[in-house]
Amino acid sequence: MVRKLSKADKKIAYDAKLCQLLDDFSQVLVVAADNVGSNQLQNIRSGLRGDSVILMGKNTMMKRSVRMHSEKTGNEAYLSLIPLLVGNVGLIFTKGDLKEVREEVAKYKVGAPARVGLVAPVDVVVPPGNTGLDPSQTSFFQVLNIPTKINKGTVEIITPVELIQKGDKVGSSEAALLAKLGIRPFSYGLVVTSVYDNGSVFDPMVLDLTEDDLVDKFASGVSELTSLALAVHYPAIAAAPHMLINSYKNVLALAVEAIFYSFPLAEKVKKYLDDQEPDVHMAMYDD
Repeated sequence: MVRKLSKADKKIAYDAKLCQLLDDFSQVLVVAADNVGSNQLQNIRSGLRGDSVILMGKNTMMKRSVRMHSEKTGNEAYLSLIPLLVGNVGLIFTKGDLKEVREEVAKYKVGAPARVGLVAPVDVVVPPGNTGLDPSQTSFFQVLNIPTKINKGTVEIITPVELIQKGDKVGSSEAALLAKLGIRPFSYGLVVTSVYDNGSVFDPMVLDLTEDDLVDKFASGVSELTSLALAVHYPAIAAAPHMLINSYKNVLALAVEAIFYSFPLAEKVKKYLDDQEPDVHMAMYDD
C-alpha cells in the first residue's frame, strides 16, 4: 500500500524541487496564469518539454523557498524573483531562447466565453450581419441599444457595435447576448509578465528588440550625450570631434578676417573667396 504524502512531505518535496530548478536554470519567465485551466496547462507543459520546466504553486511557499535557498547558497540574485511573485503567477525555468519560449507559450491560448462579472481583457465588438435569431429575441438588442432590423424572419444587426470596452466588467445582458450569438470574445493563456536572467529582471518587451533597435537606441544615447557635452563645454569623447571642428571654424574665421595672420588651410579658403569676389559683385550689379 502506497503511503499518502502529508502536507509537510509535499512542502518538503516542493521546496527541494524549486531549489533544484534554481540551481539548474539561470533563466526564468514569470507568467500570469489567470483563467488557465489544468488541461490547457498540461498542453503547454507538453509543448515546452525538453529545455523548459513549468512550476506552479502558492506565492508564500515560492517566496519562502527562494529566500531560504538564497541564504543557504549565498546567492542573493535569486531574491530578485520575490517581488515578482504577486497574484496568480507561475515560473517557467528554461535553457532555451527566451523569445522563442515566450512565443511557444503564446500558441496555447484558448477561446473563452464572456462570463458575468469578468473584467474584459479586450474590447468586444459585435459585427453587423444576420444573427440567425428569431424576432422574439430583439429585446436583448434593445436593452443594449444595438440597432437591428428583421430580415427574412431573423434579426439582423445593422452596424458594428462596441459592446464591451477593455477593463469593463461583463454584465448579464452582454454575456447572454454573446452566448446566443456564439461569440467567444476572450482568449486566455500563460502571459509572460517579467523575465529573470542571471540576476537581472526586465520587462518582456525587451525580448522584442532587434539588433537594429539596439543600434538605434545606442546612437540616440550618444547623440544626447554629445549635445549635453557641447552645451556645457565638457570634453567628452563623443563630443571631441565636434569641439575640434567648431574650434577650427573659429580659428579659420579669425584668419580670414585678419590681415597679418594666416595658416596653410586658411590660405586656401582666402584664395577661394578671392576667386569668388568678381561673381559676387556681378550678382549685386544685376540685382
